[in-house]
Amino acid sequence: MYNNLLVAFFSFSLGILITCVHSKTDSSDVSALNVLYTSLNSPSQLKGWKSSGGDPCGDSWEGITCSGSSVTEIRLSGIGVSGSLGYQLGNMKSVTYLDLSSNNLNKDIPYQLPPKLRQLDLSKNGLTGNVPYSISQMTDLKSIKLGRNSLNGQLTDLFQKLSKLEYLDVSSNQLSGDLPQSFSSLKSLKNLYLQNNQLTGSINVLAALPLDELNVENNKFTGWVPDSLKDVSKTGGNSWSSKAAPPPPPGTRPIAKRKRSSSGKKSSGVNGIIIVVSVLGALAVLVFAVGIFARRKKSSPSSHFLDEERSSERRQFTPLASQELSSNDLRSQRKDYKENNSFDSNASVDLKSFQRSNSIGLKDPLTDRVKSFHDNEFANRLKAQRSTATRAIPYSLAELQTATASFATGRLLGEGTIGRAYRAKYQDGKVLIVKKIDSSLFRVGNRENFSEIVANISRIRHANIAELVGYCSEQGHHILVYDYYRNGSIHDFLHLSDDFSKPLTWNTRIRIALGTARAVEYLHEGCSPSLIHKNIKSSNILLDLELNPHLSDYGLANFHQRTSQNLGVGYNAPECTDPSAYTLKSDVYSFGVVMLELLTGRMPFDSKRAKSEQCLVRWAAPQLHDIDALAKMVDPALRGLYPPKSLSRFADIIALCVQPESEFRPPMSEVVEALVRLVQRSTMNMRDDLAASRRTEDSDY
Repeated sequence: MYNNLLVAFFSFSLGILITCVHSKTDSSDVSALNVLYTSLNSPSQLKGWKSSGGDPCGDSWEGITCSGSSVTEIRLSGIGVSGSLGYQLGNMKSVTYLDLSSNNLNKDIPYQLPPKLRQLDLSKNGLTGNVPYSISQMTDLKSIKLGRNSLNGQLTDLFQKLSKLEYLDVSSNQLSGDLPQSFSSLKSLKNLYLQNNQLTGSINVLAALPLDELNVENNKFTGWVPDSLKDVSKTGGNSWSSKAAPPPPPGTRPIAKRKRSSSGKKSSGVNGIIIVVSVLGALAVLVFAVGIFARRKKSSPSSHFLDEERSSERRQFTPLASQELSSNDLRSQRKDYKENNSFDSNASVDLKSFQRSNSIGLKDPLTDRVKSFHDNEFANRLKAQRSTATRAIPYSLAELQTATASFATGRLLGEGTIGRAYRAKYQDGKVLIVKKIDSSLFRVGNRENFSEIVANISRIRHANIAELVGYCSEQGHHILVYDYYRNGSIHDFLHLSDDFSKPLTWNTRIRIALGTARAVEYLHEGCSPSLIHKNIKSSNILLDLELNPHLSDYGLANFHQRTSQNLGVGYNAPECTDPSAYTLKSDVYSFGVVMLELLTGRMPFDSKRAKSEQCLVRWAAPQLHDIDALAKMVDPALRGLYPPKSLSRFADIIALCVQPESEFRPPMSEVVEALVRLVQRSTMNMRDDLAASRRTEDSDY
């Protein structure tokens, strides 16, 4: 009897223990929900929630659904919560459903969201900022609802890998710009709502999508509504052309109009059979004809060209910014790109021929397919026709003088060794950066020098490089025109921010470093011959509305060499006592200094500090492998919000870049790979890193 009771007791205890083990929530999920709860201002309506610790799965927190020990759904729609979404949602690896619609959320959508999401609904809030780029990695997404917020900026190319997406609503926001070309990848999209924004350009990119419902009302679209969309779309409140639509390009197969009538559905099967039979018959005739042609003429220049074009069509280049690649992938893509593209930085192009040309320069391998062509007139003409890259356009001096208030001091953005940069403002709200190069740098009467610079800079296309949009060469003035980035530069964020400014988060700093490294890698290894930047510093790394980096002041290395003082104090590598000694590895050193700025928040040289700490590299380099010293070096603006392991790995990369001997510094391709691994490890091991993180207080980021 006693033994039976003892067995029953142990069985009962074991059952309770097993239940507890199974109900214990994953620690990274608990931490993320703790941060979310605090960021939502700890609302009382979230029953069971806590600001630290707890067991969301075991204690059945309000709106939380679990599978085993992992949180899989967060449903908090219409419960009146306010605040922001915190900064740890990206650590919830099993969440597939996130719904906080119809609340009072504000601030930006976090850059990182749960990576396995299938359903995302943040509609009917007050969210600001851009659609986060991390959405581009959520390949399982079926529904995105972000309508009725205050989102702004452009819809960037986020959609290449979202082939499962069926529903997209970004209506009633403040989105602007043209529709991204990656919309054409949404092969499953049925419902698309873009109404009540400020979107521009045409909607032709939507023509081939299998849409059942499309709403583009009340935007600034132009052009024509494709025939294939007329039966499924609402298009009022735009600036459609009243003229007849142009015929499709030669060889374009018309897209059948969609009809949702019952008769159409009944006849679709019969039509499908007829089409299949017709296609098979046509293929048989084609195969027969090709066989005869092949026997009569085995090869010709034109047929060889077409074969080469077909093979190149199959070679797809994936944007590095949207997919972290393995080292082998990076090397093979880099090799493939360099074999199929040549960048002639010594090419001489006068301004008149440059203005007449349809397309100057290479298309960015990170955003477009690279095609191989024979070096003949037909191939070059076809390549120019297919290029969609915009070229730099000529601006008149009078126009730029008006936009800059005659280059007024109040419009001055900065002054460097080769000239001054001004902010140009237009009546329609457009803002540009006008870089006025010191005319003394040009030999008298020699305008070809400037035309070469314009032509070469115009060839450079990369997602993390500030694109040249125009130029001016009149009355002895030599001016370059770039897009204006309203978030300024890294230097502004790190060194000129006041106490009320929002500091850069650790994840954002890593992202800025990786994007900048890719830009430098493109100049060093994506261009042939390689381009040395010679002026890499935090003030030349501009930040867009999503805080993505854009490297500026590239392609002007010859000027820096002439002036004999190419960089600000603190960025120069030890070997650069003479500008002629500058190499690719000198760029790597300067980039390492920028990373040190991101880590420490300090300027490269600060005369206000103690003498031993004035030179950032000299002070920091000996401490980069000392964990205790490293923790004291971190930018105080981070307030301890960083994963220590990520910090240590970042410091290791910096230490390699700022080696005093140039031969020991890695090439930029290896720096990129190291930063990619850092991002991957941070994602995979976030649970351990966050468990060791030191949070002094809660933050919105």
